Amino acid sequence: MSEPVNRPVGRRTFVLGTAAAAGTAALAGPLASSASAASFGYSDDGSNYVVDTGAGLVFKVSKTNGDLTSLVYKGTEYQGYGGKNSHIESGLGTSTVTLKQSGSTILISVAYGTLLHYYAARSGENNVYLWTNKADDSVSATRYIVRVKAGMFLNDEPDSYTYAPTTIEASDVFEKSDGQTRSKHYSKLRVMDYDYIGWSTGSVGLYVVRSNHEKASGGPFYRSLLRHQSADGGGLYEILYYGENQTEAQRFGLQGPYVIAFTDGGAPSSSLYHANLTTSWADSLGISGYVAASGRGKVAGVGITGRNTALPYTVGLANSAAQYWGSARSSDGYFSVPGVLPGTYALTVFKGELAVYSSSVTVTAGGTTTLNTIAIPSSNDPSNASAIWRIGDWNGSPSGFKNADLMTYAHPSDSRAASWTGNVVIGSGTETSAFPCYLWKDVNSGIIVYFKLTAAQAAAAHTLRLGVTTAYANGRPQVVVNDTWTSAVPSPPSQPSTRSLTVGSYRGNNNTFTYSVPASAWLTDTGAYNTLKIYVASGSGSTSFLSAGTSIDAIDLLA
Repeated sequence: MSEPVNRPVGRRTFVLGTAAAAGTAALAGPLASSASAASFGYSDDGSNYVVDTGAGLVFKVSKTNGDLTSLVYKGTEYQGYGGKNSHIESGLGTSTVTLKQSGSTILISVAYGTLLHYYAARSGENNVYLWTNKADDSVSATRYIVRVKAGMFLNDEPDSYTYAPTTIEASDVFEKSDGQTRSKHYSKLRVMDYDYIGWSTGSVGLYVVRSNHEKASGGPFYRSLLRHQSADGGGLYEILYYGENQTEAQRFGLQGPYVIAFTDGGAPSSSLYHANLTTSWADSLGISGYVAASGRGKVAGVGITGRNTALPYTVGLANSAAQYWGSARSSDGYFSVPGVLPGTYALTVFKGELAVYSSSVTVTAGGTTTLNTIAIPSSNDPSNASAIWRIGDWNGSPSGFKNADLMTYAHPSDSRAASWTGNVVIGSGTETSAFPCYLWKDVNSGIIVYFKLTAAQAAAAHTLRLGVTTAYANGRPQVVVNDTWTSAVPSPPSQPSTRSLTVGSYRGNNNTFTYSVPASAWLTDTGAYNTLKIYVASGSGSTSFLSAGTSIDAIDLLA
């Protein structure tokens, strides 16, 4: 017997989804049957427009401010907690809200100053399609939050703090009694890693299917909060610009659609995923800034040479108006980026998350820009440089370093984290896994790397390189060799000014620090260990894990 849809299910949850889950999808998208859509239509209850999709979903939109005030699926209300509705950012003020039906589509338009927002319903579908057109920064962020009543989808995931009452940082990072940490920031995923977010009881699923993020900022590797759950209720987010750990200025214009989707417990239909979704039915609705498929172009590359085939490669397109990306095929580097707005873009090839090639490409409406094989120069990949020793790989992320994976969904103080201190010996075989992914001035500054040199190596000057992926409070590395040679304090590179390392994100601006170490700094005894001490320099930050810090990409001593 199926479980009542409003019964909490202890720790059962479908967290974040990719196309791989499509095989279990309940019918919930444009391919859904409209046979049961006899009641499709709308009404006006005086305060709200009430839309019935004819397939089990009835939702309301406030005629005053454009809030989504009700989400009733098969007779159960899911929307709202703490007296708050679902809406853009923290809600809009008095707005102009209008409704228009065009055959099997109902469109609700919300105008608030220069911001325009849209809700669309299709006959026979348990979905709400949303677009947001932000023209300027009169609204501080671009975030839609679906607020969900308490008790509908209980869980104890990293982004939940239902079971974590102790606050350990700001007002949004919490600790459980067992020392595990929870925060809405701990999503684990980069934006390129997921198609939808949400929950399921097994009999009802509620999801937000993300848009293509063409007007978002931060590129394919950006990390942000996606969802949260607390004793008060839950939230599902579409984050387009949040202002936290941002590496780019925000983009303006129409973004969407992103979709609120109900299912009978399975994943949302893959036909709703941004890579598959077609919205020709919206072409004539009059959505401001809307560009149909015919007005977009495509970039395709026949291949990429000079790759490290052990790592994934991503091709990104970006200008001040839009951003896109696509994965390069592992066998030959072929890539395709469709649905691109016309314009000239910076094209960047990323090895992992490290930029190793850049050029420019122009896209025209209705056309395909085909690129010949891209050859990555050997000198563009720092891994190709001959090194006496190397810790980690140059891939633009701290992957492989101690605690690196955990830090995308936990606070550094989490009980599951290995000790942030401890020195490293070159030749031990555990150089990377023993080296902490993050360094802080007040936690583990001064970590030591031990290594030996041959007589020939000790007789020459060498370049030491230290790559970072982001920094907090201007933290940057200063090094000391054998307690006799000390580098200058490098200037801080451009990095986001907000929290990063403690809220699940190492993604900032990749930067390489180089130090020219003279031959006089090395020990001449080939049997003795040289020491490299790495300190974090900065007068900013506070204490502990909020002291100045940085995330490590790779460290090497060149031959």
